[in-house]
Amino acid sequence: MSYPLPGPPPNPADAIEGVLERLDGLENVPLDEHVARFDAVHATLTDALSSIDKV
Repeated sequence: MSYPLPGPPPNPADAIEGVLERLDGLENVPLDEHVARFDAVHATLTDALSSIDKV
């Protein structure tokens, strides 16, 4: 069982900025690694956006 950490909730904007950096230089990454990067970015964006409204 996990419990919320004390203090203010994490800022979703921080997660969004950090994950978008994973797309920097994508043109230099082998094509077969693109899907994994896009999936990771999508998952992080989904989590960040859903945390905004506590959905």
